[in-house]
Amino acid sequence: MELAITVLSASAAVLVILLVATVRLAVSLRRDLEKERFSGRSRSTRYGQITEQFMPWAAGYPYDPSGFRFLGSPIDGVQFEDDRVILMEFKTGGSRLSPVQRRIRDLVRRGKVSFEEFRLS
Repeated sequence: MELAITVLSASAAVLVILLVATVRLAVSLRRDLEKERFSGRSRSTRYGQITEQFMPWAAGYPYDPSGFRFLGSPIDGVQFEDDRVILMEFKTGGSRLSPVQRRIRDLVRRGKVSFEEFRLS
């Protein structure tokens, strides 16, 4: 009987040790997964930022690339044509306009865009 209690106690101790090790491993894996998710988003963002700078020279770009000026934020840039000025935002894949970009788009659609000259004296 005493041997059975000893064996059960040892088995319980081993199970507790395995449980603790499993929980630690799960926490570590979750942390690594979160880092990888962030890294993937970060890589995607960097890829987008690099790609944006070359979009005016991509096949199918409908304007003269020499008239494009890169801004980066909150929109990618401005395309200057002889008869108009176009605010440009480049997107790839399933990406969407940010809330700020949607607000800018809506301001343009409502004609709330102007040209001002500011002089320092």
